[in-house]
Amino acid sequence: MPARLVARCVRRCGGVTAHSTAGHGGFKLSAERNRKVHPMLRSAGGWYEEDECWAIVAITFPNLFTGFERRCAESTIKDSWPDAWEAIFGGILAPGESRENDRRAFEVEHAADWIVVSAITSDEVKDFVECVATPGGKRGAGTEERRFLVPADEYEVGRFGFVIDPDRHAVYAGPSSFAGRQGRVR
Repeated sequence: MPARLVARCVRRCGGVTAHSTAGHGGFKLSAERNRKVHPMLRSAGGWYEEDECWAIVAITFPNLFTGFERRCAESTIKDSWPDAWEAIFGGILAPGESRENDRRAFEVEHAADWIVVSAITSDEVKDFVECVATPGGKRGAGTEERRFLVPADEYEVGRFGFVIDPDRHAVYAGPSSFAGRQGRVR
C-alpha cells in the first residue's frame, strides 16, 4: 500500500482509516463502510491488510484511488478471489487471467502426479537435483513421499511446482544430500 495512498485516504474519507507500521499496514472500515463491501469479500471486523486485501477497499470505494491503483486492485482481486471477481463483475475469467484459477487447474490436472515439495543440489550425484515429491504436491502427516533425481539443467520450477516425469526421472534411494534424510531411505 503506497505511503501517499495512506496519507490521502486518511485525509479524504470518513469511515476509512489507513494504518501503517514499520512492517505492515492496512485499512479499517467503519461498520457503515464495511457493509458496502461485497459479501464474498467482506471482513467481519472491517480490517483489510495491505498485501492483498487493500484491493477490496479499492474496488469498493474506487473514488478514493487512482486509475492505476484501481487497475492493480482489479488484477489483485482476479488473482486472489476469482470467484468473487466473476460474481461482482459478471464475467468469466479465462485461463491465464487469475493465478488462483490457474493454481486450481494445475492441481486438478496433476492430482495424481508426483510434484516436488523440496529440492536440493545433489552432493552425491553430480549435475543432478535430489527432489522429494508427493502425489499432487500435498503435504502433511501420512502423505507418501518419494525421492527422485532430476538433471540439474532440466530442473526448473514452474509457476506451481515441478512435475516429475516417472519415465525420465528415476526414483532415488541412495545417500541423501538432505540433512534430515541422512541414512534414511524410502
